[in-house]
Amino acid sequence: MIVTIIISLAIAISLLGCYFIHHQNNLKVRAHLMREAVRNHDFTFRLPVKGLFYGEKALQEVLNDLGQEICRLVAENEVESWQRLTRVLTHEIMNVTTPIQSISQAYLEHPDVQGSSLEKGIQAINDASTHLVTFVDSYRKLTQLQEPVKSEHDLQSFIYGISALYPSLEWTINIPPTRISMDESLVRQLCINIIKNAMEANAKAIAFTWHDDSLHISNDGTPIPPEIRRDIFIPFYTTKQSGTGIGLALSRQLMAKQGGYLSLADKADSGYHTTFIVAFQ
Repeated sequence: MIVTIIISLAIAISLLGCYFIHHQNNLKVRAHLMREAVRNHDFTFRLPVKGLFYGEKALQEVLNDLGQEICRLVAENEVESWQRLTRVLTHEIMNVTTPIQSISQAYLEHPDVQGSSLEKGIQAINDASTHLVTFVDSYRKLTQLQEPVKSEHDLQSFIYGISALYPSLEWTINIPPTRISMDESLVRQLCINIIKNAMEANAKAIAFTWHDDSLHISNDGTPIPPEIRRDIFIPFYTTKQSGTGIGLALSRQLMAKQGGYLSLADKADSGYHTTFIVAFQ
């Protein structure tokens, strides 16, 4: 009898020991995943809490929320930095190009220049300065955003309204009844910017889904190459010949204005090539 009890205790202790080692290894893996995410500047990680003790669960939930908060703060800091740089650049460029445009236009209207050999060259200068003024003026949008006026909106109805604007796309909308405090016009502009980018990448299908308290916007267009994933939110950066590089940079600022953030998911949602994550405040 005593031998049986001892053997049972030994087996129970062995099983507990195996479970303890297995559990600690799982925690070690979690720590490694979070460390790698931080090293790669990916603060959107959300690790599951299933199988954790209540104290560990509470800690993991805090770390998940902290990752999102860090991501939001980093995005805000980037937006402020680019706004300051853009403000300085546009001011200095406009100071130079505006007089050139005015002076060249005045010469073009002068009788001695009209019909002379100088007219073609001055016209080229005027055209170039006019184009540059127009180009720079578009970037003023990055520093002159309206202050958000937030109100409660049903997100599902809001997205269905946007989908009606693009009937040529195959739409998947998987959003439960969810009310969000947001500036309707700013978020609509953000969604339109992302959809236009997707269509320019030859996307045929768009998906709006609600996942982990965030809005996921996915498409099946040409995937974004890994080497430029960290550059797509930089103002002026574009891989398109006719692009201005303002769409995604502006979209991130539209969310930052509202206390949220826009990011590119490391891994696209199943069935798609690219997924953007819109996190509201």
